[in-house]
Amino acid sequence: MTASAAGGGRAPALSLEALRVAVDGGEIDTVVLALTDMQGRLQGKRFHAPYFLAEVLGHGSEGCDYLLAVDVEMNTVDGYAMSSWERGYGDFAMVPDLGTLRRVPWQPGTAMLLADLRWLDGGDVVASPRQILRRQLDRLAGHGLTAYAGTELEFVLYRDSYEDAWRRGYRELTPANLYNVDYSLLGTARVEPLLRRIRTEMAGAGLVPESAKGECNLGQHEIAFRYADALTCADNHVIYKNGAKEIAAQEGMSITFMAKPNEREGNSCHIHFSLRTANGRSAMLGNGPARLSSVGQRVLAGLLATIPDLGLLMAPNVNSYKRYQPGSFAPTALRWGTDNRTCALRLVGQGQGMRVENRLPGADVNPYLAIAALVAGAVHGIEAGLDLEPEFAGNAYADGSAPRAPATLRDALDRWTASPVARDAFGDEVVAHYANQARVELAAFDAAVTDWELRRGFERL
Repeated sequence: MTASAAGGGRAPALSLEALRVAVDGGEIDTVVLALTDMQGRLQGKRFHAPYFLAEVLGHGSEGCDYLLAVDVEMNTVDGYAMSSWERGYGDFAMVPDLGTLRRVPWQPGTAMLLADLRWLDGGDVVASPRQILRRQLDRLAGHGLTAYAGTELEFVLYRDSYEDAWRRGYRELTPANLYNVDYSLLGTARVEPLLRRIRTEMAGAGLVPESAKGECNLGQHEIAFRYADALTCADNHVIYKNGAKEIAAQEGMSITFMAKPNEREGNSCHIHFSLRTANGRSAMLGNGPARLSSVGQRVLAGLLATIPDLGLLMAPNVNSYKRYQPGSFAPTALRWGTDNRTCALRLVGQGQGMRVENRLPGADVNPYLAIAALVAGAVHGIEAGLDLEPEFAGNAYADGSAPRAPATLRDALDRWTASPVARDAFGDEVVAHYANQARVELAAFDAAVTDWELRRGFERL
């Protein structure tokens, strides 16, 4: 087993030679090797740096295959073909991708890199989120196209530590801002020390920060990063999300990326998506409606057509669907429009920067799966030669005739399992694997007694 090439041609933020020099000089003593699990979280191991260079770099490391077969609380659950008590909960190989090697400025003496997952016989772990995205990008490459993406993660920041939040049952926490600070420079200045630290330390980790701004919910903010090729974008997303939580914890604060942490505005993860040809030019730009090319029109048509079937990959949790409320800036109508935030697909950008913003995912999304769904939708539109419906103008929330995305996780699960498009794009194994994840989530939710039920029923029923 050998470490993969530098991310398929990507220049790493930290070269292998520079890592060796830093380790020899005592500057770096720890190397983190991480995989992304089904929930979009980083899992993995911390290695003594000399051991990593001597042993792990050339051979990889093993991890229990249950990491892709547990619920959000790391409970082993039934229903997964690849990992179970009957199969003995064996190992898969974590193969370092040197193209993701970087420093971790918020952890002293630390570097990190991401892993691709393979079985010990060398076969790919096809249910791995990173492998799922790679496969879709290979399908797209068959059409001579490359996908680029940027994710915009919103979060709510609290002045309570994660430990305090846990002890309080995540109730009566103190948001970092006590009023709506959307675009407010005064309000965001109060938490700028933390926002600045996240931006600068992510830059030190090889990401390209662009901006930070306040949002509508109390204590809600967004830090935006430069777009990249689709795989790099997903890699940056999970590194930033995990790192932002670690930095907040070091400051005695806490961040939540829940899609809907309270009754106010939810946390979105708008995904900006575009395609380029082999010469690096936009495949979306042309002389058709809204300056779309024929390829661009088919891509948007494919996205609209497949959102109902692939919505499980964009909204993976029960809580994800709480965002979809009329007038909430979270979409309910599957329409497209130029710079229209009431539509699920918002066409933005000028010239070569033209792109489509998918407004459905929340900040709880697994970026590999969501971007894979967008690529699969684009390929479907191209291969099926789909025609694009007319652009929508006005308030799409009020369009009673518009198709709707799945309204609940149960609806999304039904569409996913019955979808020929999903099976054609992802294969039976992936469809079954993520259907089981949804069933596990639903079973846990159905068995829970909520605060809402207690408040309504304890005395008065």
